[in-house]
Amino acid sequence: MKLLANLTLVSRSAAGALTALLITSCSFSGLRTPSTPPPHAFISYKAPAPDDENLRLAVKDLIDMKGEVTSAGSEFLYKNAPPATKDAECMKYIRGRKDVTIVGKANLSEFAIGVSGSNDFFGTPVNPVDKSRVPGGSSSGSAVAVGMNLADVALGTDTAGSIRVPACCCGIAGLKTTFGRISTKGVYPISPTYLDTVGPLARDVDGLVTGMELLEPGFKNEYAQAKATKPVAKAIRIGRLRVPGTDPAIDDAIDRQLAEAGFTVIPLSAEFHAEWQKAQSDGNLVAAAASYYNNDEIRKQKGVGNRASKAILFGDLVFSRKYDDEAKREAAIARRDHWRNVLHQTFKQVDAIALPVLQRAPYHRNVAFTAIFEARFLKIQNTVAVNYAGVPAVAIPVPLPKTEAFPVTSVQFIGPKNSEAALLNIGRLAEKKG
Repeated sequence: MKLLANLTLVSRSAAGALTALLITSCSFSGLRTPSTPPPHAFISYKAPAPDDENLRLAVKDLIDMKGEVTSAGSEFLYKNAPPATKDAECMKYIRGRKDVTIVGKANLSEFAIGVSGSNDFFGTPVNPVDKSRVPGGSSSGSAVAVGMNLADVALGTDTAGSIRVPACCCGIAGLKTTFGRISTKGVYPISPTYLDTVGPLARDVDGLVTGMELLEPGFKNEYAQAKATKPVAKAIRIGRLRVPGTDPAIDDAIDRQLAEAGFTVIPLSAEFHAEWQKAQSDGNLVAAAASYYNNDEIRKQKGVGNRASKAILFGDLVFSRKYDDEAKREAAIARRDHWRNVLHQTFKQVDAIALPVLQRAPYHRNVAFTAIFEARFLKIQNTVAVNYAGVPAVAIPVPLPKTEAFPVTSVQFIGPKNSEAALLNIGRLAEKKG
């Protein structure tokens, strides 16, 4: 590594852009390694020139780029929506960089509401760790592009885990940013009022720092200060959260990595776990209800995938109808304030909270991809409580023993609001090099 919406906002691909179907059959001699892109990682792709030494950036196709389609992973939007008239705000610093080459728009779950990362129209990106497993979503193409070395950094979005889950599944690093820190203006909306965030994916922490510098110039200085403040792991207090139902091999691997790094590990209480579970439930409810309210009309359009349509409806049937009046909606917001206060008090005692991103290995691709499957996958991820609070979290790969069927998992470090630099320093100390 060298340096290491809505319908009116989306657009059809610019002339010369390649669909995922074309990607699988074309030769890309300009790529460094591998020589051929993996199937379905991109919706549109442009190989860098052979002598291009710039940082290669993939952009999730949920983010507007002027003159190009923002398909949100949907056949309907890809074929019917007008071109984006301007870039999303999160692109504003990137466009001025002469050392960055945008290699394409990355594939994703349709409307960014599938946690498996599957896509019926553009194809499901192939997991670089194990092609028999799902890549995780919804930023599946972003994670696969990085994992396959087709991009040095990718931009993704995270509403309920959509950066951290595919990072975990594909053996790379991913950063969910503080809600509101990076603008989501010009990003197809899922839950823009409460949950949506933009963040980077990369092979390691250095790549995530580079990604944050693209989104927020000056971040590298903030990161350098965090490293100088706490240069060694022993000075960092990690609150260890254990979630019942987690594969013991995953918990053991995370405990081993924390111990080898030298962190001061503090077990979190049963009372905190109970609060976590409540926040997970409320966060899932808010996310599912938002996907229903934002997409109910569009799900009826020709070209919307059956899986996405059912997942949107499933959100209404299972989650949003729990709210039968406005008072209950307001109660959910009040509970969010309580959860934020629980975290605030906890962060007086620890610098970060650690737990697995996923309780189990990613599912096999041959499992029936349905709305029920997506909900089942949702139950093994430990992510949405972070979005519900609006705080940041970073996913760092953790190797599993060779006896395990899947070789890698991820530890998730959660910190206070705007603690991205401190979290990446923790990730730096935790990650295994080589």
